[in-house]
Amino acid sequence: MRLHAEVFDETEEAAEVAVMASAALSSPLNGVPVAAPRVVVGYALTKKKVKSFLQPKLLLLARKNGIIFVPIDESLPLSEQGPFDIILHKITSKEWQQVLEDYQEEHPEVTVLDPPNAIKHLNNRQSMLEEVADLNLSNFYGEVFTPRQLVITKDPSAIPTAVAMSGLTLPLVAKPLVVDGTSKAHELYLAYDEASLSMLDPPLVLQEFINHGGILFKVYIIGETIQVVRRFSLPDVNTYELLNNVGVYRLPRVSCAAASADNADLDPLIAELPPRPLLEKLGRELRGRLGLRLFNIDMIRELGTKDRYYIIDINYFPGFGKMPGYEHIFTDFLLGLAQSKYKRYLSGT
Repeated sequence: MRLHAEVFDETEEAAEVAVMASAALSSPLNGVPVAAPRVVVGYALTKKKVKSFLQPKLLLLARKNGIIFVPIDESLPLSEQGPFDIILHKITSKEWQQVLEDYQEEHPEVTVLDPPNAIKHLNNRQSMLEEVADLNLSNFYGEVFTPRQLVITKDPSAIPTAVAMSGLTLPLVAKPLVVDGTSKAHELYLAYDEASLSMLDPPLVLQEFINHGGILFKVYIIGETIQVVRRFSLPDVNTYELLNNVGVYRLPRVSCAAASADNADLDPLIAELPPRPLLEKLGRELRGRLGLRLFNIDMIRELGTKDRYYIIDINYFPGFGKMPGYEHIFTDFLLGLAQSKYKRYLSGT
């Protein structure tokens, strides 16, 4: 995809960037001189998300292209705010989801990124990977699978028996069942033996661990644009470690931007990115099945194979601010949405 967004001079625009960054954390319409916007994007984000996503470069680049970001006040009726062309959100409360669903019914002309009923599928790790399991991408530059997994909702003492009956192979990665936007939702544990599984705290998902060379591919999807980066992941587990380790171990946070492996000296067979045609096909299929336009896929390649991939997580509206060049990609995406809406208006559809 060609990026047409204007590249700016950081030195010349430093003062303006500072003003726009400050405005994003309060109110960008409060005393800040801005050009008449073509696209108004209302956002309902946590303070942490505002800081990581609405960075000065994005704000300035968007403003130069006629896009302005306006904070949504959750304490006021949404219908009394705006008008908006687009609503960008990542609030997980049921109250907010209901507010947004009601607003969508009253204002179908407003683009909501993304619909709450579509996001729900990614808030639960049991339903998250169901659409992937149904994909048939064999012979399309590779095969894509999901790890075998088991959902445990209660009674930790019954976990060892449930695992034995399921036929899952140790070691197992334990993840919280619910993805609620908190840091706890990303806690990982590695279990080496069945007896220690009763130490875990349900509700959770147990996934078979797949050796993958310690490298994870984070596939960002913004509309039809796909960008993939490498991240250091969990190290492989060999037979000796499996036989000589017992217990459940808390794992460090993996796949974050600080764990970037893009410039690391890696084995080419491990570092090679998934084929572009495979990623494009996967992106198209999941966009349609999930009904989402802003998400990312955590993907690994099974060690010792060239084209056998596993999707282990899907996240809605991830840390796009950590993605190289996200300012241009996201600005183009918003402009594309606005242009499509304008064309539909002219055609009367």
